[in-house]
Amino acid sequence: MTEPVRLSKRMSELQLSSRREADEWIERGWVKVNGAVAVLGQKVTEADQIEIDKAASKEQGERVTVLINKPIGYVSGQAEDGYEPAVVLVKPEHRWNGCRAATQFRREQLKSLVPAGRLDIDSTGLLVLTQDGRVAKTLIGEDSKVEKEYLVRVDFGRTARLADADLRRLNHGLSLDGEALKPAKVWWQNEDQLRFILNEGKKRQIRRMCEMVGLHVVGLKRIRIGNVELGDLPIGKWRYLGKNERF
Repeated sequence: MTEPVRLSKRMSELQLSSRREADEWIERGWVKVNGAVAVLGQKVTEADQIEIDKAASKEQGERVTVLINKPIGYVSGQAEDGYEPAVVLVKPEHRWNGCRAATQFRREQLKSLVPAGRLDIDSTGLLVLTQDGRVAKTLIGEDSKVEKEYLVRVDFGRTARLADADLRRLNHGLSLDGEALKPAKVWWQNEDQLRFILNEGKKRQIRRMCEMVGLHVVGLKRIRIGNVELGDLPIGKWRYLGKNERF
């Protein structure tokens, strides 16, 4: 840092909180800079000492992250076009009995429980809902490098198989919305199913990539985000992210 930056940005860079959390804490008087209570909009340098009140750390520690095996027909975020958001599945009766977390379900956990990354309405698999800004920043922040892995069932249309050159294009060489896509890892899982690993998430990216090489996606399932796998979590069920799990 050569120039002062907003305190909330510096707190985010230090992984103390998200920017939104930082602003909330500053408003509550939970942040000090060099021993003095901070104010919104304040700027700091690397030399400034930032202190976080124990109340903020306690509140942050109580925030939950939920993993859902999203069924087809649910949207990731807010309700739209008559379709319900996946968060409506977060009920005690839908909690997976294989969830090992000791966390007890409370209705207030649903407050500010938002998706950290999207999954199309016609796709299934691992969806992350979180109250924790640090988790959201890890998964969907500008600098995120967290991999997402998918199983993709395809229809070849009029062709008998995908050309080797087109498979190479899926791995690297396609552009969407006027921008070159980052290199991906794409290979055949079986005769009609591809496995994709991406570290970016443009809207309907996999479906659009497949269309560009003459494939039609008939089924898409996300099975991993970073180090967290869908595993045996049944469709329509949810569990808490464990205390020792990290994306």
